Amino acid sequence: MAKPSVERAPGFDLEMFDYQAVKAFISQYKETDDKGRYLHWSQLKWRVPQKDAEKIWSVVKFKRAMLAKFISIADDKGAVFSYAIPHSMEAKLHQIVKIAGGNVGTVAGSVASDKIQKKFLVSSLIMEEAITSAQLEGASTTRAVAKKMLEDEREPVDEDERMILNNYSLLKYAERVKKEDLSLDMILEFHRIATQNTSENNVVPGEFRTDNDIYVEGNRGEIAHQPPCYSKIPDRLRVLCVFANADHSGLNGGVFIAPVIKAIILHFMLGFEHPFRDGNGRTARALFYWFMLKNDYDLFKYVSISKLLKDDPKGYGLSYLYTEKDQNDLTYFIDFQLDIILAAFDELQQYLQSKTDEFREVVELLENSKYRMLNFVQKDILKKATKEPGRIFTVKAISNSYVISENTARTYLNALVKYKLLLQTKDGRTILYLSPADLRVRLTH
Repeated sequence: MAKPSVERAPGFDLEMFDYQAVKAFISQYKETDDKGRYLHWSQLKWRVPQKDAEKIWSVVKFKRAMLAKFISIADDKGAVFSYAIPHSMEAKLHQIVKIAGGNVGTVAGSVASDKIQKKFLVSSLIMEEAITSAQLEGASTTRAVAKKMLEDEREPVDEDERMILNNYSLLKYAERVKKEDLSLDMILEFHRIATQNTSENNVVPGEFRTDNDIYVEGNRGEIAHQPPCYSKIPDRLRVLCVFANADHSGLNGGVFIAPVIKAIILHFMLGFEHPFRDGNGRTARALFYWFMLKNDYDLFKYVSISKLLKDDPKGYGLSYLYTEKDQNDLTYFIDFQLDIILAAFDELQQYLQSKTDEFREVVELLENSKYRMLNFVQKDILKKATKEPGRIFTVKAISNSYVISENTARTYLNALVKYKLLLQTKDGRTILYLSPADLRVRLTH
């Protein structure tokens, strides 16, 4: 992915800070602007008087230095990474912890009031994240076709579909190993799943790159980011694993790093190291999900960050570059990701509301009919069927969508055929269930 070009921020050395030279700006400027934005030099210099821009930047950097927290990871030149949490970011972090740390059943309760419904919601939203994560990397398959492939367990017909299926398997694997410590083997397995049976960029699934011809281009074709040398990858990722597995709970006098912040840092560092020929972004996002689930933020099973990253690729790229171009200040990337997470929570609420409205429409249709005794799965099938006359359902797709056995799925579908709410036909040995064109009329009789 090409990233925008960013000017390197002027350096800052606390020992060289000239208090007298910047005295006039000390009380006027802080680490963020009046809107709480953590601006990079290339953004700030146009918003202040040009003749005083560098002095004002010195004040801003001084105040950021007072908030800086350094982590135990350095770039390949030995410069350590750090981050700050200004008040505006504290507010965002508090909101995320408040929402994500809550009861998932409460958040999803409007749609998911029982076990089957919750399983269906999780499965559906994991599919959404798998699809958008692949689209962010260039997959062109439509959402509807991709979702049907996942539901039907159909074999992918091209590399775009393969990428989506791999992402789906990757997210499920991340949840399965959420209680394990991070290791090189786990990172390699993340990548192997993400890229298996693909050939983009001559990628070798589950293997680190073996040369330095991988780099990220800026808008003008220049090298915007040159990852560390391939020969350093194993050792550098071992350092990342030590950081991931370290206790940062802050208990017993230790260092505290909020789990959300730590997960975002892991996401950044995997992208920064760029240890693979391709699939780095998918592996980095899987690492983020893995760490959130590891820390019992189960709501993240319902949240798609890739959809919003796909909607703002420029902001995603800039957040990486701002960090690298300003003394490894991770705050830019962290702040961008906090905004993405909050927006993803908003989208989740909208998704739940739309699903609630759709489901209630069918329930109201059934309320005064002889079909009101149907269960959630059957009502949800009818919801989909009324929206799309002629839609085909299969036992395997219903089993996958609602996380129920194939026998149970078959029983539910056959009952709908018995009530003449679905039609039945065959394609070879596979039984197909079709939505009739006059389903709404049938539901009211």
